Amino acid sequence: MKTHKMISDRVRVTKTGKILKRTGGQDHFNSHESGKVTRNKRNDKPVSKSYERTVKNLARVNK
Repeated sequence: MKTHKMISDRVRVTKTGKILKRTGGQDHFNSHESGKVTRNKRNDKPVSKSYERTVKNLARVNK
């Protein structure tokens, strides 16, 4: 089975095996949002358990 390239570009696997992805909705029109929302969008967020199984199957993650 080949690696799904889009998934492998959008997620990052940490050294301990956690799968992180970028917060959505940060391309443009962010000036009207509060500072708290803007700061939270800067960090990667862990994915849910169900999405983690999908990512591991498609991105060929070995951890």
